[in-house]
Amino acid sequence: MMANRLPGVLLLTLAAGACASAPPAPPPVVPYEDKLAWILRLEDQRVLRDPAPAPVAPVDRRVAGSPPPVADLLGLLGDADARVRRRAAIAVGRVGLSDGVGPLERLLRADADTDVRQMAAFALGILGDQEAAPALAEMLDDHDARVRGRAAEALGLLGAATHAPEIGRLVAAAVASGRVAEVAIDELAHPLDAEVEAFRLGLYALVRMKAWEPFAAAVLDERGEPRVRWWPVAYALGRFEDPRAATALLALVRAGGTDTIAFAAKGLGLLKEARAVEPLIELLAPDRVPSRVLVEAIRALGIVGDARAETPLVNLLGHEGLDANVRLEAVSALGRLRASGPELREWLYDLVGDPWPVMRAAALRALAAADRQDFLVVLSGLDPDRDWRVRSEVARLIVDTDPRTAGPQLVRMLEDADRRVIPTVLSLLVRLGGPGVEGLLRKHLAVEDVVVRATAARLAGEGRVPGLEDALDAAYRSGRADASYVARAAALAARVRYGGDGARALLVEALGDADWAVRRRAAELLRQVDAAADVSDIRPAPTPREPAGYRGPWLVAPPYSPQAYLETSKGNIQIELAVLDAPLTVDNFVTLARRGYFDGLTFHRVVPNFVVQGGDPRSDGEGGPGYTIRDELNPLPYLRGTVGMALDWADTGGSQFFITHGPQPHLDARYTVFGRVVAGQDVVDRLVQGDRIDRVTIWDGVVSPGAAVP
Repeated sequence: MMANRLPGVLLLTLAAGACASAPPAPPPVVPYEDKLAWILRLEDQRVLRDPAPAPVAPVDRRVAGSPPPVADLLGLLGDADARVRRRAAIAVGRVGLSDGVGPLERLLRADADTDVRQMAAFALGILGDQEAAPALAEMLDDHDARVRGRAAEALGLLGAATHAPEIGRLVAAAVASGRVAEVAIDELAHPLDAEVEAFRLGLYALVRMKAWEPFAAAVLDERGEPRVRWWPVAYALGRFEDPRAATALLALVRAGGTDTIAFAAKGLGLLKEARAVEPLIELLAPDRVPSRVLVEAIRALGIVGDARAETPLVNLLGHEGLDANVRLEAVSALGRLRASGPELREWLYDLVGDPWPVMRAAALRALAAADRQDFLVVLSGLDPDRDWRVRSEVARLIVDTDPRTAGPQLVRMLEDADRRVIPTVLSLLVRLGGPGVEGLLRKHLAVEDVVVRATAARLAGEGRVPGLEDALDAAYRSGRADASYVARAAALAARVRYGGDGARALLVEALGDADWAVRRRAAELLRQVDAAADVSDIRPAPTPREPAGYRGPWLVAPPYSPQAYLETSKGNIQIELAVLDAPLTVDNFVTLARRGYFDGLTFHRVVPNFVVQGGDPRSDGEGGPGYTIRDELNPLPYLRGTVGMALDWADTGGSQFFITHGPQPHLDARYTVFGRVVAGQDVVDRLVQGDRIDRVTIWDGVVSPGAAVP
């Protein structure tokens, strides 16, 4: 039988050999740097993969090689290199498409590398799909505390409150281990011991879920006092805004530690806790109490509204060498208290002429709160203020104190030479109402200033002022010539409030806007109108960067952590830029700095014990570079001296950045962290609104700090 079959087998083999091609070429090896460039590009374009290559005409198979590789984030989740898998995982989360949930869940459950699994959990949290909750809940029992912590954080980001009891048990176990009790009360290092980090992230998750019972069972004893006095506990207690937190907060406000006391004071203020007045007054001691604690104690006293705070706050104004921001907070708190004693009035009369515009505005507010007639008399003796911010505040106070006669004054203020005053005046005129509102808004929907147009659109939508549908459509379409997105986005949001087929048609048109931020907003609004609407056409996100622009070693394999040096009117600040965690955000900041973009701008926003914010050429919080960049949310926490990218909504970053005075966990995974202060935090603490950025220089180990980009 074998002998008879052999010739046929040989014949078939020979025949096949006569026409077969050479063995197919192995798939090309893609260098690590190219994979990183793919990840950066796809993430920036907000897509998971490149389109499949178009079919080509048949070729001689003897000379054909393997097809070129296609960039695919989901495929890179299976890469042999754990660094690639980790980086691809966060990119899938940032892209935000539900197609990424399943692959990330598999990575979370099965990857051998703990860092990869941590990142998969974080990515599922920022992706925001509730379908991921069961897989994340499984990981609360993972053998590695780091994965448990990230899974808890992700569940908090998803708001998956049904899993709060499991997270509460995770937090309780960390307390029982004794490791959290060993942490210093003001410890700000990161990362700490894995169990401690799991405790911290679990706390924040319970706060986001507003899950008081699991939190209290884990952290408070039978008397309602805290088992742990590390500052994240005070932060969490305050964020709940639950009266049951008062006992613990009263214990912590005397516990020691700057951030613990500051968060406890803030929480007691939010609760309007009358028992806190005396301990808060005790904190009004600039010689021994840090300014950040002073600020929170002052604010809390203003919110509680107890008259016992008036005299100590007035006395504080006279303290020699008092920090300017602390004095400002004291004036604002006295305004909230409607304090009106003669000594305070003398202070306010003096401060109305203060060189600092922000203080002048606060003094006028406090005067108006104390005595309407006294305020009007003082105002009548003043010339129009030289600063637009004070003139805007005066407009508000005129309406609040005498709305019946405010209209004509506001109409005159519409002619202010500084157009930054107009949004406030326009808002106040619409608030007063009257027959001319439709014409007023129609006129301002067509003005040159983009922020005035955006304000007019917002006001039209909020009031559904009749007859403005056509003006809103025109405002969107004429706004396509703007470098800024704000007026177009405002016109879309307003138009939806009117409803109808015209609104839907405009939103569909806006899905192709030149700015990704507007496309994203149009898609969100369209889903409100029609939950089943197909908005896939918004992707890929438009970006000016060519594919080769993601490949440079500066982005994919930086040899150094670049440093930014901010020379300000109060001193110098050194920032280490987080190029590995937010490469495109850092690249954007560095490019702007080397062009001199920030030179001469101000810190237009300073909120003591929160942030200082700069990078706005308008100095009103509405300016930018004329384009937007994508968020690069990452696991870095907002601690003291963290540098983040300011936003209107997701993916609206540009040039405005902020630096934190202290920990701000509510910002974690919401705003891109792209640096940290390594020298000059004392300068950050001294900055006040209006302080100037003289120059920003960059050192990256290659280009000298003074180098400029044409």
